[in-house]
Amino acid sequence: MTGPDRRLSVAPMMDWTNRHDRYFLRLITRRTLLYTEMISTGAILFGDRDRFLGHEPAEHPLALQLGGAEPAALAACVRVAGDYGFDEVNLNVGCPSGRVQQARFGACLMAEPQTVAACVEAMIAATDVPVTVKTRIGIDDRDSYADLTAFVTAVAAAGCRSVTVHARKAWLSGLSPKENREVPPLDYTRVYRLKQDFPELEVIINGGIGSLDQAEDHLARVDGAMIGRSAYQDPYMLAEADQRFFGDGRPAPGRVDVARALLPYAEAQCARGVPVKAITRHILGLFNGLPGARLWRRYLSEAAHKRGAGPEVIETALERVLSIQSAPRGEHGTAAQSETLSV
Repeated sequence: MTGPDRRLSVAPMMDWTNRHDRYFLRLITRRTLLYTEMISTGAILFGDRDRFLGHEPAEHPLALQLGGAEPAALAACVRVAGDYGFDEVNLNVGCPSGRVQQARFGACLMAEPQTVAACVEAMIAATDVPVTVKTRIGIDDRDSYADLTAFVTAVAAAGCRSVTVHARKAWLSGLSPKENREVPPLDYTRVYRLKQDFPELEVIINGGIGSLDQAEDHLARVDGAMIGRSAYQDPYMLAEADQRFFGDGRPAPGRVDVARALLPYAEAQCARGVPVKAITRHILGLFNGLPGARLWRRYLSEAAHKRGAGPEVIETALERVLSIQSAPRGEHGTAAQSETLSV
């Protein structure tokens, strides 16, 4: 199908994958498909559209994820989004939060495949970019493979050619959204079977994928892999993605280069009134596993919240990390002790 390459993507994550995080991730990987947070139809139709849909050209390839259950409202949002140039529009049929259920969209729509089909059909009619669906393997007691195939059959008949499947069921009551990401067991084999039974569909697997090696293993059985929390908590894990998944021969950027490349963006955003803490909260994991990682996290967390803080907090944090990393091995103890000093 036409549209972005979905061999590797970063999942839409509420409160995480906003425009600042996406810009930062794009400094690490040029080719991995990125998604917005889930944005409700009401937010677009009645809210600040630039706030929810605005993004930098550098963020592409970029997909918009929508939450909604009314075909007309979704179609209207797709038409609005067309002015912002997204590469894909995705319908969320996987979020199990109570607030989302009250609005009658997200994972609860797995019980209404014909409603989802009507939504997909309306969205497709409103845009020239691909319309995709992200779902679960089941909900509550509607978790048989037959239920899943009935759902996929309905959305495929409506014109959807790519489905992303979180390989866990969702409990609509009794578990929090966080627990729904961890408690229901993963069932990758069900997603593999779905690809076998729907060879004409692009099937992307999601859930519990913690490394590029794991993502690559999945690609032997499905068309793409979507990484969630691991890519947020340890963003530099994506540094080799372009070479491994997309055949990009350019060298991976270094962590220090990424931090420095973020500075002009941070300066421009702060000049527009964006607090630097809105940016730094997304980059805390950049040096995970290296000397100075704890100092980097702590300094950014504390200094960025001070009154008048600006992009210089990133520069200072980087200088402190570099001083630790450049210290002779015998001095690492002294350098490590400096991490406990007040910022």
